[in-house]
Amino acid sequence: MNLREKLAAKKFVVTVELDPPKTLNLDKILREINSANFRKVVDAVNVTDCPLAKLRMSPIALSHIIQEKIGLESIFHITCRDRNLLGLQAELLGASALGVKNILALTGDPPEMGDYTKATGVYDLDSVGLVKMVNKLNNGYEYKGEELKSRTDFFIGVAVNPSAQDLKKEIKRFEEKVSAGANFVQTQPIYDIEILERFLEFTAHLNIPKIIGIMPLKSYKMIEYLNNNLPEIFIPSVVKERMIGKDIGEGIKISQEFIDKIRKFKEVAGIHIFPLRDMDLVCRLLN
Repeated sequence: MNLREKLAAKKFVVTVELDPPKTLNLDKILREINSANFRKVVDAVNVTDCPLAKLRMSPIALSHIIQEKIGLESIFHITCRDRNLLGLQAELLGASALGVKNILALTGDPPEMGDYTKATGVYDLDSVGLVKMVNKLNNGYEYKGEELKSRTDFFIGVAVNPSAQDLKKEIKRFEEKVSAGANFVQTQPIYDIEILERFLEFTAHLNIPKIIGIMPLKSYKMIEYLNNNLPEIFIPSVVKERMIGKDIGEGIKISQEFIDKIRKFKEVAGIHIFPLRDMDLVCRLLN
């Protein structure tokens, strides 16, 4: 069964975030995700698109290589930051021809965040417009409405942040993405069960699979970094207190306890793990 079929069958899935390298050598990445323990617990890997606007290998190319060489399903990220209307459609048609069918449609981090501050952010579309574009291609039409000779078959994912300070605005955007044709959603990391419950309650009318983000904490210093740089990822005080003077072992325990709780919600379709380039962490977490 592929990812689409597993979610349709209500199988609890596990997806893992993977950052492409800034090199042509893929030996380490392919070795890590091809280990028996990793393959046993992971259903698909998300391949990011120059995250934080920093140079990385093409997610479409790496997704294709992973599927061809490893046989592990991929979800490639594509952002509106680096490509105009023409470039986005060209990339999507190429991905479809390569057999890379799972997509996460994102607006993209602004260039000034990354290594190329003078790069131009295109943003002909935002994530909602990108979902509409992909949905049009799936129905056999290019973005401007002209009919194509064939149609794509993308399984369209989107992102949402249940910890957003303006949750009403965040859910309204989520509703727009679903209306535009999104098939599943992966959330930003959550550490508070009450936030999850509130999110599931407010999005009960959006009947697409909801895959919940899990990012194990590695230290208290990591909490400070998240507070300073990603303030919309909320970490409750009880979790902060548990991590004082502790290392990744405690962070894994906290995440395991949280996973045990969220598996009890029938609305939750699976988990999406952010291992921060530590693929061994995935196996430790799900052991």
